[in-house]
Amino acid sequence: MGLKLAVVGGGSTYTPELIEGIARRSARLPVDELVLLDIDSERLEIVGGLARRMLDGVGWPGHLTLTGETDAALEGADFVLIQLRVGGQAARLVDETLPPRFGTIGQETTGAGGLAKALRTVPIVLDLAERTERLANPGAWIVDFTNPVGIVTQALLDDGHRAIGLCNVAIGFQRSFAARFGVEPERVELEHVGLNHLSWERAVRVDGVDRLPEILAGDGADEVAAWVGSPAEVVRLTHSIPSYYLKYYYRTDEILRDQVAGGHTRAAEVMDIEFELLTMYRNPNLAEKPALLERRGGAYYSEAAAQLIASLHDGRGDVQVVDIRNGNGRGARALPDLPDTAVVEVPARITREGAVPSPQAPLAPEMRGLVQAVKAYEELAVSAARTGDPGRALKALLANPIVARWSIAEPLLPALLEANRQHLPRFFPAAALE
Repeated sequence: MGLKLAVVGGGSTYTPELIEGIARRSARLPVDELVLLDIDSERLEIVGGLARRMLDGVGWPGHLTLTGETDAALEGADFVLIQLRVGGQAARLVDETLPPRFGTIGQETTGAGGLAKALRTVPIVLDLAERTERLANPGAWIVDFTNPVGIVTQALLDDGHRAIGLCNVAIGFQRSFAARFGVEPERVELEHVGLNHLSWERAVRVDGVDRLPEILAGDGADEVAAWVGSPAEVVRLTHSIPSYYLKYYYRTDEILRDQVAGGHTRAAEVMDIEFELLTMYRNPNLAEKPALLERRGGAYYSEAAAQLIASLHDGRGDVQVVDIRNGNGRGARALPDLPDTAVVEVPARITREGAVPSPQAPLAPEMRGLVQAVKAYEELAVSAARTGDPGRALKALLANPIVARWSIAEPLLPALLEANRQHLPRFFPAAALE
């Protein structure tokens, strides 16, 4: 008997990436029913139409269902993939443009913007998880691709749900290095350590041999710096490849100056790309994902998501970078620098029982301090999102290294909450009843 896979946020322009990944793995991932769930019926019809043409084009034998009914989508599911965006790109635009008015970076997953997104998202995802527990098949997996992934996964696991978080940053690095060295991706193993959107590659092993010294030799550090957006000297000092998001910590003042100067925002760019993509998706002759989708920011999304789900199903035991508990409850920790309950982003062996993290060497002090500070912020963000307590949200802003100052956090928080009022019923219960 085949599997039922439900995609929450199926009207996303990312969905064709996922469709491609599922179709390519039909031998390992025998999905009988694929359900795309979305509250936006128009987008669902557009994206679902392309998904149907893609699946028909490869002779996929399963059944595709488009629905706006949450319970129907979750009932009997074996896997629930969550890729929603509460408030859409309009909320993201606020995340990017409001914080700079108060003297701090605006970004959708880090800093104050990341907190706003977490406050909007965590309650919705927890409600979905509770419904999944009631309606899905016993042992069903929740795979979270919704940002901020680390915070959302922390909330899911703290509530005892069977969940794994996933990001495409690590697989993007892996594929890039595989192409550089002319090998299959499976031969490249990363020593990827840290938190979601706060990670470093401490080694790039090809067939077990670390090639990072070769990558960073000569002008290599300058090339890596230009690639990821962090200073070349940081690359040399840490002898690592920082994730793209570390530039917000290493170059805070410079990025803030650019944001205050105005002009370009990623949110506005994505809105334009999505408009163009949806126009393309409407074309009844289009039966494959368009090249423009790569500019949307979901590179290798299909590979990461489909590979994880396939390995959870067949227990292949391959190593993938995922967001999971740091400890196994029996004394072993992936990162010795954090408690067992902390959600970290590290390599793990994927089996039917879940992800088994690979033990890593301790973080260097310059990494450890930043990771521990951001982890404290994430714990406070989860607590604030659960309770709707402004005091906890204010503590989260103070703990976040990108904000960290009372003179910024204290006036910023009420503005941030007010701008998101319609999406924060736990902070504005009276407004939710109006």
